[in-house]
Amino acid sequence: MKLNLKTTLYNLKHKSLVVCVLLCFYGLSIHAQTTNQQVKRLQRAIFVYNFAQQVGWPNQIDATQFKIGVLGPDRAIIDFKSLAQKRNINNKPVTVVNFNSVKDVKDVQLLYVNKSFNFDINYILNKISGQNILLVTEDYNYHTTMINMVNVGDSFEYEINNKTIDKEGFKIANSLQQYAISSSQKWKDLYQNSEADLEASKKIEAEQQENLVTKDAEILSQKQQINTQESKIDTILNTVVTQDKWIETLSNQSELHKQRFEDKVKIEQDLEDNIKRQIEFIKSQDQNIISRNLEIQKQHNFIQNQIAEIETKEFILKQKESQLNTQKTINILLITLISLAVLGGILIYRSYLSKKKLNKKLKDKNAAIQKQSLELEIKNDELEQFAYIASHDLKEPLITITGLIDLLVEEYEDKLDDNGKMSLNFISQSSARMQKLIDAILQYSRLGKSKNTTNINCNSVISILKDDLKNVIDRTESTIITTDLPTIKGAELELRLLFQNLISNGIKFTKKGVKPIISIDCNLQSNVESVDYWVFSITDNGIGIPEKHKDRIFSIFQRLHSRDEYEGTGIGLAHCKKIVEAHSGRIWLDSEVGKGTTFYFTIPA
Repeated sequence: MKLNLKTTLYNLKHKSLVVCVLLCFYGLSIHAQTTNQQVKRLQRAIFVYNFAQQVGWPNQIDATQFKIGVLGPDRAIIDFKSLAQKRNINNKPVTVVNFNSVKDVKDVQLLYVNKSFNFDINYILNKISGQNILLVTEDYNYHTTMINMVNVGDSFEYEINNKTIDKEGFKIANSLQQYAISSSQKWKDLYQNSEADLEASKKIEAEQQENLVTKDAEILSQKQQINTQESKIDTILNTVVTQDKWIETLSNQSELHKQRFEDKVKIEQDLEDNIKRQIEFIKSQDQNIISRNLEIQKQHNFIQNQIAEIETKEFILKQKESQLNTQKTINILLITLISLAVLGGILIYRSYLSKKKLNKKLKDKNAAIQKQSLELEIKNDELEQFAYIASHDLKEPLITITGLIDLLVEEYEDKLDDNGKMSLNFISQSSARMQKLIDAILQYSRLGKSKNTTNINCNSVISILKDDLKNVIDRTESTIITTDLPTIKGAELELRLLFQNLISNGIKFTKKGVKPIISIDCNLQSNVESVDYWVFSITDNGIGIPEKHKDRIFSIFQRLHSRDEYEGTGIGLAHCKKIVEAHSGRIWLDSEVGKGTTFYFTIPA
């Protein structure tokens, strides 16, 4: 009896050891599952590295290292970096970089994209086109990328889109082509099987999630039963110890109690039978505990797998939620832009109504201006006709007077005294000046009437003027300096007269003993309305013009000096002003007395 009791106590003491062994098996099971996942991730990285090793890049020799890009928050970047520490690609060290957005992708030789992050493959192809980037994707449709992988059980299959590969100039090794999927139907079957497995996995996950709550309740109940049974076993052990002490007390009693021996034997027998029954009950309970522990271990393993899958799903959901938030922000921006566009449309429409009213007013004003222009044109024609008739009628008696003077000089010169000869000389000079003034009036009235405009090379015009003024230039030892002048559009005779008058003035109005120096320059400028025009400048080293005379210098017949000092009619600068304004330009001057004058005028480009 004591032997059986000790055996029972031994079994009870080693019950905790059994539980420890079961926990060890549970840990090994979890480790095995984790190992399978790590093997799958390592296979993905090895596949990508093998693709890179068997593809030829157009600029492969120029690169000093091989760069792999991972798009999105993909955990595969950890595996790529881990493998990069152990392996090179094309004898070059490998660098792995991460891109959060497609627009950030650059300076890599290979880009890996997983479909679970929902990137638009066409947008990616357009972005990396021409950058010598090999696109490796996972779980995309057949022939949508360059090299596409699909999950098949614990490994991967792949297909190659030769069209996009050849377009980017890559060379694929025959060994890589040999094991690729060459049929769209086979790819479809693999993809459908993968999709079916995924759907089945989702259904199983939902069922297991429902069972998880039930199993947790069962486990809790079983734990309570085990605790109750352990409490009973402890009670039995205490009873056995107490009875054993009581038996020892009886055996040590004196002979006076021998008559109770039979009673004691009976009690011991009853006690031994009771202990046997308790031991059998304990053994059965131990078996139940072991089976329950095994079941609990299986449930625990299953729960851990479900927790891992739930964590993965939660990670994907977080990614989806981030994408939804981004899309929500984009939608808000789009609504704002549309609102601004509508507001802009309203403002444009109001501006259109305002411009319509202004155009009507402008049209009315243009009609009035056109009417005034016609009236001015008629009056100008009448004035031109009047000037022509007046000058013609003035020239006729002037010619008669000049002829009579020449006749008097020829026939009566010997009969006239000195006063008579002087008077005839004054009359002859006045008649000549009158002739010049009449010719100047006629020329002034005709300026700006020419409708024939051509392209005029200003360099050629200056060259011709130098030949025409050669005698004056040589006599005064003048120097004319010009830069490279442009070709402009206008009336050739009038523009030649413009340059001639300004150059002649620069030579004529110079102090005695000073050699004239004339500088001609030009540059292109723009006004506030972005209209281009040429600005000409003609600078001399003459006597200069006082500030008080700058406003009237361009008026007709305005002279600042007597005819004895400087000859001329006083109409040359008036001609210049009329010619420039007829070409839609303006003329002005900048002068300093005793140092020279610069005349400026503009001609539209």
